[in-house]
Amino acid sequence: MQIGMIGLGRMGANMLRRLLGDGHQVVAYDRSLDKVRELEKKGAAGASSIEQLVALLPPPRVVWIMLPAGDPVEETLAGLAGLLVQGDVIVEGGNSFFKDDVRRAQELEKHGIGYVDAGVSGGIWGLEVGDCLMVGGNREHFERIEPVLATLAPAEGYLHCGPVGAGHFVKMVHNGIEYAMMEAYGEGFEILKASPYGEELDLGRVSHLWNQGSVVRSWLLELLESAFSKDGNLESISGYVEDSGEGRWTVLQAVESGVAATGIAHSLFKRFLCRECASRLWL
Repeated sequence: MQIGMIGLGRMGANMLRRLLGDGHQVVAYDRSLDKVRELEKKGAAGASSIEQLVALLPPPRVVWIMLPAGDPVEETLAGLAGLLVQGDVIVEGGNSFFKDDVRRAQELEKHGIGYVDAGVSGGIWGLEVGDCLMVGGNREHFERIEPVLATLAPAEGYLHCGPVGAGHFVKMVHNGIEYAMMEAYGEGFEILKASPYGEELDLGRVSHLWNQGSVVRSWLLELLESAFSKDGNLESISGYVEDSGEGRWTVLQAVESGVAATGIAHSLFKRFLCRECASRLWL
């Protein structure tokens, strides 16, 4: 199918390449025209502006946004609202707050423009293995973009989670869980390092071992194994860790819902603490 892609960062560009590889026709735009030109070489139709991107897509259009949450998304949506027509659909694939999705959908509905929120997990490895896609929106809109979802995701790797906002809500909780998992790994390996066996233990080999059938195996643990293979003591990795906002939103939602999400809350506060202790290797 034909689709427009706005935002050609590492994730957006890899998603576009995956779409092209499966025969989709993609019109690409980014503020960095060098990125646009690079993807034109891969078969995309390049646009030098949002206006040109819309003009190159025959209606009814589908435009997928892969931009940082906040002002970049709001500004792009405002621009598209004045260019798209009834029957067109916008897919927001960033890490937006689900309540913002609901508001945006209501505003765009006045113009007959559909809005779909798609939580995307997979990072820069999406090109090779596909991305996990958590989708919210009208069922009709979901079915319309399903050929794109099927290309971007691995087998059984996408789900219509519910109405507008549901996709980003599920992704928000996903990231809160991710915070807690990373904190648990960090604490566990700190205990190993500080133990009587710490001098003898090869933590890289332990992380590899745990990924061979263990109940704590995960992709995050694979990433940790990779990090250990490059730097056995992780001395080259800063202790300062930013947060995307989704861990905060998850904790706030837990408070609103009356859920005792103590593990996720602790991991969020520990992340704040790490910024004060960035000179320490293990927190």
